Amino acid sequence: MSQCGFGRAARTLFGVAALTLALTGCSGNSTPTVIAGHAISMLYDPGRVGGLPTAEGPSGPRGDVPPVTARVQNSDGGDIDRLSLLAIDDIEDFWAQHYAEALRGRFQPVSTLMSYDSTDADGPSVCGGDVYHLPNAMYCRRMDTMAWDRAKFLPTARKYFGDMAINGTLAHEYGHALQNMAGIVNPLTRTLVREQQADCLAGVYLQWVAAGSSSRMQLSTGDGLNHVLAGLIVIRDPVSTPDNPVSISDEHGTALDRVGAFQTGFDGGAAMCAEIDMDEIRKRRGDLPNSLFDSENPQSDLTIDASVLSTLMEQLGQIFGLSRPPELSTSGKCPSGRHPDPVAYCPESNLIVVDLAGLQEMSAPTDQSTLGMPQGDNTGLSAVTSRYALAVQREREVGLESAAAALRTACLTGVAQRRMAEPMTLSSGQGLTLAGGDLDEAVTGLLMNGIVASDAEDNTVPAGFTRILAFRSGLHGDIDGCFERFP
Repeated sequence: MSQCGFGRAARTLFGVAALTLALTGCSGNSTPTVIAGHAISMLYDPGRVGGLPTAEGPSGPRGDVPPVTARVQNSDGGDIDRLSLLAIDDIEDFWAQHYAEALRGRFQPVSTLMSYDSTDADGPSVCGGDVYHLPNAMYCRRMDTMAWDRAKFLPTARKYFGDMAINGTLAHEYGHALQNMAGIVNPLTRTLVREQQADCLAGVYLQWVAAGSSSRMQLSTGDGLNHVLAGLIVIRDPVSTPDNPVSISDEHGTALDRVGAFQTGFDGGAAMCAEIDMDEIRKRRGDLPNSLFDSENPQSDLTIDASVLSTLMEQLGQIFGLSRPPELSTSGKCPSGRHPDPVAYCPESNLIVVDLAGLQEMSAPTDQSTLGMPQGDNTGLSAVTSRYALAVQREREVGLESAAAALRTACLTGVAQRRMAEPMTLSSGQGLTLAGGDLDEAVTGLLMNGIVASDAEDNTVPAGFTRILAFRSGLHGDIDGCFERFP
């Protein structure tokens, strides 16, 4: 799997809960399939994202990108600066229209925009500092200045996550300007709160774009939004390892934190962003142990082998308490002939089949010094757990081949991961315990391959946003809640 690719091991369910492709705005070459289902909450509807239909389509500028104006200081007039100014014009257009609906004070566009080249040792200072070898984007409150690196930072973001990565980045930075306009932060406000508010405010703006309200930009709620979320995950707080200890002086949040804050804004609007403080963040984290959010505590990834999988199966048996727990095989295929990719659940025999080499490849840790998603052992373990979750549904005699089943699977996987976040004693000894960074690895899998949110036929729902939301609901819920939420 490439570090920032979006090839999916799980197929996408384009027919959703009695909706066809035409109704959701998607298009394709094949005849859409209608999947029967029950009415569920709009928030967890597999055919919608933040109230919008899930649809594939173009993401980025709607037409030609105009030249850079004199408003951008130190510009080279290139593509990155042109896209950046277009993004800022769009962001300012949105907030000029909607700021007063939820935030105090009066909206004022940022007074100074500045482009710089982080590879130029003789470049001008930015916000009073040297930005040579400082690839970044930033808002400086004292000077009311927004600046970005046109040489490395934004080109890299664009390369891996598309044109809308520029909008997402600058919408986050503009969020810091909005905080000061609205007076929702003060000198004592923790960095984590500031960053979560900015992620949230970026989500508010991008929902407007995804809804088709922008005259300049467009964002699909399927792959386009998936790429925006991937960009958020990549810039999570790094996690210490024995070989690479890190010290986080200004906490920005885990991948789960950052995506959660973005979803709060996308779903709930700017008023909810203004309410983010440490109490709200603790509430959103629920009763998850603090160790899961401790980036400085060194963590090690397990090599997944038959012994680790045996422990996991015993642990899941204790968590779910099935009368007929599934068995696991690390060779072969389902009786139906379906091969694991790298995992599969066989309902006809209540068997989980694992391609061990493929699972180990999926679980290989990524290099945090590169622009890679946080892949590791829990990327694979959560995938196996999701196939066990299908056995839980089989015992309850509910359908296993639908969009609702796919999201129910993600929810039940979240329930199991919550239990695994604290030490468990098994008859064979100690169980597996999640640590800092492990939930981020599960979130990576949800976004990049969708296996954790797929049904018994390996079909997933198109929006990574909704897959992650279903998983989060399980982290903070229970088994029965998953069946009620996704009937």
